[in-house]
Amino acid sequence: MPSEDDEKRVLIDRLWPRGISKANAQLDMWLKEVAPSTELRTWYGHSPEKQEAFHNLYEQELSLDSLRSDAVELLRRMAEEGDITLLYSAKDTVYNNASILFNWLKDN
Repeated sequence: MPSEDDEKRVLIDRLWPRGISKANAQLDMWLKEVAPSTELRTWYGHSPEKQEAFHNLYEQELSLDSLRSDAVELLRRMAEEGDITLLYSAKDTVYNNASILFNWLKDN
């Protein structure tokens, strides 16, 4: 559910989250280009023993994939204009693509 503090809400998953209608999501943008590749997401499968490898491989995708660069730059511009909320559907609130992306954006 949207928070009063949300300025821009951006879904960063490749797949639409189950059980949430597009109207109720109240998104400003669905930026699936910054999500982990289908191959990486499928391989990871939210397996705890693969978390570190997933983290490293996703950061590699963010750094090396030219298709993502435009989407990443769009996120950067949006963040310069105001706060953005990165939305994701993973149940784990610590180990997920949003936390990796957030930290990667801060560090790069």
